[in-house]
Amino acid sequence: MKPSIMKHFIAFFIILLSHTVIFSQNITARLIDKNTQNPIPFAAIKTAEFDGVISNEEGYFTLIEDKDKNEITISCLGYNNKTLTIQEIKSLNFLITLEESINELNTVYVSNKRPNADSIMARVRQNISKNYDTKLYKHEIFSRETAFMDFDKLDFEIEKASHVKKKNLEFANKSLDSLSKAVVQSKTKHFKDFKADLFVNDSSNSKIKVFKAAELVDQKNNLSIEEVQIRAQHVILKYLDTTLTYKLKTGLFKIEDSLSLKDEDSKEHNKNEYEVKELNGQANNLLKRSQFNENSMLSKIVDADLYEYRFVDVSYFNNELIYIINYKPKRSKSKYTGKLFIADNTYAITKVDFEFADGKRGNKFNLKLILGVKYIENVRKGTVIYQKDTLNKYQPQYIKFEEGRYFYVSRPLKFIENSPEKNKTSFDFTIEGNIITKQELLLTSSTKINLDLFNKLTEEKSVLYVKLNKYDATIWDQDKTIEPLTEMKEFKGSDW
Repeated sequence: MKPSIMKHFIAFFIILLSHTVIFSQNITARLIDKNTQNPIPFAAIKTAEFDGVISNEEGYFTLIEDKDKNEITISCLGYNNKTLTIQEIKSLNFLITLEESINELNTVYVSNKRPNADSIMARVRQNISKNYDTKLYKHEIFSRETAFMDFDKLDFEIEKASHVKKKNLEFANKSLDSLSKAVVQSKTKHFKDFKADLFVNDSSNSKIKVFKAAELVDQKNNLSIEEVQIRAQHVILKYLDTTLTYKLKTGLFKIEDSLSLKDEDSKEHNKNEYEVKELNGQANNLLKRSQFNENSMLSKIVDADLYEYRFVDVSYFNNELIYIINYKPKRSKSKYTGKLFIADNTYAITKVDFEFADGKRGNKFNLKLILGVKYIENVRKGTVIYQKDTLNKYQPQYIKFEEGRYFYVSRPLKFIENSPEKNKTSFDFTIEGNIITKQELLLTSSTKINLDLFNKLTEEKSVLYVKLNKYDATIWDQDKTIEPLTEMKEFKGSDW
């Protein structure tokens, strides 16, 4: 057996082993507001000073029960800290209430002078290099990607195929019509999780070591635009001369040179392997959005030439006073609005909420009339929460980034026989809909590394993953993760 194959076999065996063997019991609990009974999201649950997880958007979190770490501390912006033992959590029936911290703005500022937002932001900028460090770090991460695809319109039609029997043409268009209806009704959902160590030299140079990965998907309805086109091509090939191969062209561009039904049938649709380079890019790109690199989102948000600021209130986190600052665009090229949460003693941003301001959009292009393509990024929002590392530098603890994109693709396709006759089959393909992607990154620890260690690291080309059609909590029993939302726990897909 080749060494690379052996490595994959061992990795897959470890995943399967962790899937079936339970070494210790997990504790899942929920945080709610004592007065409102509403769930409390994004609270830090610490088993040690630099170790722990975070509650999800529904207030749930899961811990590994460890006899040596029987006490946990819960802290959340705007609430009093709470320390509990595992036994106390069990006695509360895994439902924990937190009390709001008293807003002492009038007590803290006895004079009539309220804090000035611009002065606070000036100190934020002055202290960025002191508060944050991004170079040469090892981050232990858990990543989750949740994707939804909603097709509003899907039309296929074979317009011209004089060499195809009329009966076959009718069958082909009927099959394409059935495929269209199935795709529109599919409401594709996709969940992808992985656990890894992310090693960062600088914002443009990182390496990753992936330990475990899992994908939760309805395999029958796992449809991207490319997959829809492949399925449509497959239908058409069934009714053409199956003994021949075909060129596939769209306009002036050749897509495939030798396409055949035999090739389509032999393709591996379910290869359980991720490209590690892509996982590295996904994690590092998300991390960069939370850092003060040149031209990064945060660097622009704290730029007083681009944004204007307004002091709103104060709150408390770990008994520390936190300023709450609203921000909105000052210039046309500024895109975001939201809140900044700033520590009084360090002037570090400890949390940032962001979303597109009214009338703002991301990447977009409209070549509908020329190339039959339109794309608009109409939703971008998220949250970043920071915590101090062992060197008193603020590192992201949790990053959430959500994007919504509208797409329209209308393209004519031609199947051209690789034969002396070069018969052509013209095929119109129109698809329209929306894609929503939510990426989450939990950083369970961040430690300094040296350049020599980084340079010696090698990155695997691919990693095996477990493919599931329903949620299975046992896969992550021994790992610090983000507790899934109800939609993921209740998800049930079908096999091929």
